[in-house]
Amino acid sequence: MSAKMLVETDPYEIRIGILEDDRLAELHLERRSHRGTVGNVYLARVTRVLPGMQAAFLDIGLDRDAFLYVADVVPEVPAEEELDLLGGDGANGGTEAERTEADAEPRAAPAPLPTIDTLLRPGQTLLVQVSKDPLPNKGARVTTHVTLPGRFLVLLPTVGHLGVSRRIEDDEERARLRRLLDALPGEGGGLIVRTAGEGRDADDFAADRQYLVGLWQRIREAAERSSAPALVHQDRDLALRVVRDRLSEEFAGLWVDDEETYARIVEFLDHIQPQLVPRVRLDRAERGLFERFGIETEIEAALKPKVWLKSGGHLVINQTEALVAIDVNTGRYVGERDLETTALATNLEAVEEVVRQIRLRDLGGIIVLDLIDMVEAANRERVFEALGRELKKDRSKHKVLSISEFGLVEITRKRSRTNLERQLTRSCPCCEGSGRVSTAATTCLRIRRALLRMRGGIHWKDILLRVHPDVAKAFQREERAVLEELESALGAAIHLQGDAKLHPASFDILEM
Repeated sequence: MSAKMLVETDPYEIRIGILEDDRLAELHLERRSHRGTVGNVYLARVTRVLPGMQAAFLDIGLDRDAFLYVADVVPEVPAEEELDLLGGDGANGGTEAERTEADAEPRAAPAPLPTIDTLLRPGQTLLVQVSKDPLPNKGARVTTHVTLPGRFLVLLPTVGHLGVSRRIEDDEERARLRRLLDALPGEGGGLIVRTAGEGRDADDFAADRQYLVGLWQRIREAAERSSAPALVHQDRDLALRVVRDRLSEEFAGLWVDDEETYARIVEFLDHIQPQLVPRVRLDRAERGLFERFGIETEIEAALKPKVWLKSGGHLVINQTEALVAIDVNTGRYVGERDLETTALATNLEAVEEVVRQIRLRDLGGIIVLDLIDMVEAANRERVFEALGRELKKDRSKHKVLSISEFGLVEITRKRSRTNLERQLTRSCPCCEGSGRVSTAATTCLRIRRALLRMRGGIHWKDILLRVHPDVAKAFQREERAVLEELESALGAAIHLQGDAKLHPASFDILEM
């Protein structure tokens, strides 16, 4: 797989595209005026403790109080095979901590969680880190288990855990890395080897650990000097976060269109991974990077519900508040042999595009994939294995259930930042987010009922109907009989005025 990274900046936002085989696989963007909060550390004040929800609300200085669940405040992380410390992809302050194994000795089952009111009280102050950005109707999600990502290691200052990224699969390399961790000083907290740490030596880890331990000390000192609520540590800007967490030997190149950003990236890489500096290129072309690589078109397509497949089949992606539904359809593809073969071919092509869309749109929560029905169990297993292979490319934590007898696959995916649709669009003021508006015929009949209710109270000779142009056209054509009936019943001439600024379902009744 050939990978490229494009960094495009302007005075208002920074956009970073990650291409795999020359197709956009991930998009990260940050507006200068609305920088993300994931990874930031705050000195917070508890405002409300809710035993019934096992949670508390904290003032961290943002517009809405942050939400802290009891599992994110207990003294130790529950003993599980996976740590789930900080969600999302590394580009927004998250780390690979959620994708690591607790490869220490087996531990006993965790004790029941204490109640939130035994841990926190209103007015109490504590250090927290944002694990999920706030949404329009929700505050940020925070945790007391701070994670500080370096280039090769993640420091867990509140947890005594040593681990290795699950993405490093070679058993001998995992054992070697674990031995290097065991040899490092024990004070300062737990450590996790990131994927970028594969093949690195003890000096690399020692330097990374020293920097992270010093950073944690500076954060604690800043908290001691501050009064809650206060921001005591802000993660690096988007460009350096993506470079830190994503750039590796598998990238053929990194193109940057801004001299200042280019210089900061080169300086940063020269400190943490100098062998990658030659892959960074300053782009001076007049045409924008995203336009030249065809990224603008792919972004526009990623905001539409229908995604076409090369075969002629297509996906339909619908996002709701609780889940995302992805439907696979054969579309124009009719196959060559039989229905089962057609369904298998479409599903195999679809799962690759489904995972790409999940990553590109940053879809999270519960995702339900509706595949085309297949009769043979071997074919269902083949499609499920293909889905699993594609999901290995996804850095966000996820779980997948087997294909059901109805052809459905349920996926849960960790969500830490606002998805692409919410970042770039807003609810339609006409349909208010429903995706539907009244038909012209429906509005015509609503006007009929309104006028008939008024006929005993008005004695106008001329009535002006101000309506949307589509409704005016309907009155003049297919709903002409309705207009004639109203003129007869009211004994008045009805004049139509089309106004494109009017809501399709709204109208005004005026005397002329």
